[in-house]
Amino acid sequence: MSPDQKPSSRTPVYALCGNPNCGKSTLFNALTGLKQKVGNYPGVTVEKKIGETYSQHGHAIKVIDLPGAYSLAARSPDEAVMRDVLLGRRTDTPQPDRIICIADATNLERNLYLVHQILDLGRPVILVLNMMDVAAKSGINLRVARLEKELGIPVVPCEAVNGKGLIELRLAMSRSDLPLPKHRWDIPAPIAPAVSELAASLQQNDSKAPLIARAEALLLLTDQDTIRVAGSTPLSVQTTAILRQWQKRWEAEGTDWAGTLVNSRYDVITELCNEVVQRPGTSGMSVSDRIDSVVTHPVLGWIVLGAVMTALFLSIFTFAEIPMNWIDSHISAFSNWVKASMPPGDLRDLITAGAIGGVGGVLVFLPQILILFFFIGLLESTGYMSRAAFIMDRLMSRVGLNGRSFIPLLSSYACAIPGIMATRTIEDTKDRLVTILVAPLMSCSARLPVYLLMMAALVPGDRVPTLTKVGIMVFMYALGTFGAFGFAWLFKRTLLKGEPPLMIMELPPYRLPRLRDVLLQMSERAWIFLRRAGTVILGISILLWFLSAYPKLPEGASESQQLEQSFAGRAGKVLEPVIKPLGFDWHVGIGLITSFAAREVFVSTMGVVFNAEAKDEDTTPLRQALLQAKWPDGRALFTPLVCFTLMIFYVFAMQCMSTVAVVRRETNSYRWPLFQIGYMTTTAWILSLVVYQGGRALGF
Repeated sequence: MSPDQKPSSRTPVYALCGNPNCGKSTLFNALTGLKQKVGNYPGVTVEKKIGETYSQHGHAIKVIDLPGAYSLAARSPDEAVMRDVLLGRRTDTPQPDRIICIADATNLERNLYLVHQILDLGRPVILVLNMMDVAAKSGINLRVARLEKELGIPVVPCEAVNGKGLIELRLAMSRSDLPLPKHRWDIPAPIAPAVSELAASLQQNDSKAPLIARAEALLLLTDQDTIRVAGSTPLSVQTTAILRQWQKRWEAEGTDWAGTLVNSRYDVITELCNEVVQRPGTSGMSVSDRIDSVVTHPVLGWIVLGAVMTALFLSIFTFAEIPMNWIDSHISAFSNWVKASMPPGDLRDLITAGAIGGVGGVLVFLPQILILFFFIGLLESTGYMSRAAFIMDRLMSRVGLNGRSFIPLLSSYACAIPGIMATRTIEDTKDRLVTILVAPLMSCSARLPVYLLMMAALVPGDRVPTLTKVGIMVFMYALGTFGAFGFAWLFKRTLLKGEPPLMIMELPPYRLPRLRDVLLQMSERAWIFLRRAGTVILGISILLWFLSAYPKLPEGASESQQLEQSFAGRAGKVLEPVIKPLGFDWHVGIGLITSFAAREVFVSTMGVVFNAEAKDEDTTPLRQALLQAKWPDGRALFTPLVCFTLMIFYVFAMQCMSTVAVVRRETNSYRWPLFQIGYMTTTAWILSLVVYQGGRALGF
């Protein structure tokens, strides 16, 4: 559809664009509510969000939330997705009829650079000035009517976090006569002939509309090395020849064509901002500056970060206890009800020990995982996450990375998959690859069930003191973190040599978190966890029950004999010589094998292997089953040393095939995920061997 056409009778499509931290996702959630679909763009692991809202007349409007970017000249995969969707290059996503540009009202000049590039496309645009309340508190006054007149497009003041401006935005989106933007930018004289010639070639040979051809010509001159990505058609021979000819001419003349274009845009934007932005005097520090003087302080910043992490772990163990006990009691009651309602036999054992025991053993940890995601969402929405990356930059530079790698690594505490996906914002290829390779070492939420089960068996008594649990958990998380830093240092000096680039990171303004958005993100992650519990974990639990129950021995054989001669027992026996030096027997070996599907499957595996759900008419706690497990010579299997060693193993082992699949997609190679499995598994085995054998030598 050409830019001057109105949307047809089909559902109109709006693209939501803006810089990172401008409140784009908050506005998207406010517009679409629960009418969202989340996935990934085919061929690249970049999150794809499509939602639905309604016009003032009740007609459906489709909204695409595009990845945040500072410019259409893409430097990373997520910026490339935004550019290609707007230019209509992606066959998997409809080209938007109209565009909503969101700008941070507190930093209009920087945000208008992307808006200015989008105006080049000649499509109907609505500009949303978000965070007007924050701008007002900072003493910034925006002349909205003047900005609207200068750009020739609707400009809507908005406070997305408070829901203000949404009615006005929907009214603007409902208009069938959205005006096309005014384009008052004069391309610099030394560059203008080249733009005209390139645009003509693109229009003739690549079948581009006039305004799209002009916009792409400008992008070619701004950052020609990244303009063509997977999914885009290559430049024609004629267009390439024209581009090279002009580049050689400018190089001979000493003309910085890219810099000239960028500076020319900013000159126009600066002139515009001088007319529409009224700023206060510079007397005194703002509230944000006063907070930053503490949280980014070389000493106090670390204390604040430590306090935040301690509060997170305390919350996991204190607030989650009541709902965990509630889930556990209801799972036990359900299991007992099934036992009472069905006659003894394989079918009853399959349901109670296989399905209920396997899935229930993992579901009980859902409250703790939800609290972890809640805290991470809270840190992101308040603006603290960027400050944490800032104070970590000095430490990370010593291992060859910069602070930008910290946010993907911190996200990996919840799950390595979104953490690895977040590395797409890292510009340097080697830094991005190193961050991908070490991200799974950060203790993710899937390790929590394993840690908690081992802590329950490690500490004597029925209840583990909260401070003890917090201390052990902090140690495990710290061990994984320092392990990640250690391997990053090693890789940056061997396989992927390179100097750490300077970090230039925007510190977004502090804002009160919107609880609705945090809860929505938390519910999305919870649904992913529940879906995995109802599919992957349920299927593995049932399969494992079958493998541990068959082939059947003659009647009179004990449960331990049956398990040892089963398919699962035989697999564990094959692995036992490798893991016996670590203090593990074949029972644990079965758990190590099955947890490659997902780490938390280890808990349900132990429940099935030790028959923790099928003894008499009561549900035997898994902890008691582990404490009663013995070696053939009568020695206890799960001693405190063995439990601690097993936790060490899970800190470093690559026990997650989903993560392996994402690494394969992100690196577009089997080499790196295989290398990741190899180095992590080897490290886990060696360190576990040192801990166990060293502990035995010391008399533990």
